[in-house]
Amino acid sequence: MNAGYGLAVRWSLTETSPEVAQELREYVVGTSMASFMFLDGLAFKTWRMREGEWFEGTYVFGEEKARDDFQADFAGRAAQSPGSEIIGSAPLSIEAFEVVAVAEGPAQFRRGAGPGTF
Repeated sequence: MNAGYGLAVRWSLTETSPEVAQELREYVVGTSMASFMFLDGLAFKTWRMREGEWFEGTYVFGEEKARDDFQADFAGRAAQSPGSEIIGSAPLSIEAFEVVAVAEGPAQFRRGAGPGTF
């Protein structure tokens, strides 16, 4: 039994204009979410942001090979990815990690946009 295989991709937002955060929200909700719903091997993805500090895509795959294959592919095109183009720079880090466990609470997992989206 394993909880999954993770990958975190993080960009800096410290040198970006204030409009970038809203552009990222619009891109994620309007385009990116739908494309990841059909990515083979992906269990779930979350997009996290601390406005003016950093933006991150966090992926959890069911199999190590699926994670590793995605990481190898993405690393080769990361600087030209839509997130990099919106932000104006390549990711600071692309880091594989172990998912030790996942607990679903009474509120359960939710799919959709976050509270600050629009």
